[in-house]
Amino acid sequence: MIKIAPSMLSADFARLGEQIEEISRAGADYIHVDVMDGHFVPNISFGASVMKSLNGIESAPYDVHLMIEDPDKYLEDFVTDRTEYITVHQEACPHLNRTIQHLHSCGVKAGVALNPGSPVCLLDEVLDEADMILIMSVNPGFGGQSLIPSTLRKIRKLADLREKEGYKWTLEIDGGVNLNTISDVSASGVDIFVAGSAVFKADSLGGRVKELKAAAEAER
Repeated sequence: MIKIAPSMLSADFARLGEQIEEISRAGADYIHVDVMDGHFVPNISFGASVMKSLNGIESAPYDVHLMIEDPDKYLEDFVTDRTEYITVHQEACPHLNRTIQHLHSCGVKAGVALNPGSPVCLLDEVLDEADMILIMSVNPGFGGQSLIPSTLRKIRKLADLREKEGYKWTLEIDGGVNLNTISDVSASGVDIFVAGSAVFKADSLGGRVKELKAAAEAER
């Protein structure tokens, strides 16, 4: 299951709707919506209103990534007919099981993200509940960073655990995914590849989506 989720954080916001339509028509599987609050991460991006402004155009489903403190206050703001996943950070959720149940009650799939410095064992008690595990392969807060190679070990550990125990969640990676790194990332067992600058800084956005997917599929 190879899926590409371009991150609109790297888009040209003066042409946001046009660019989202272009990548959706080219086969982007999700629109990755990176929400930053300037507290949990050292940057501010945008809120639900920007995401919802895309509802009237041709768009892939939303894959919402909340890099914010106290995400429970804002979960329902990001629920739309196009929202498939909402992901929260383990590090930001003192009552993670309750947050996952809240997301399920809203009718969306629940994702849990781990920062590069957080071990996989922190998710042991929610592996039966989550729909997606997102491994951050950069420290969150800024686009255009280089992938931290050691994070691929966490992906491989989770992929092996999923196969051994029969878990159904998907594996997503976010950070530093581009044409130079995607082969190694794909070989680690990732399902959903978030790509920001690699897509939106390309001469052809749609062409780059297709290139990334082909490169990932070649490793399977």
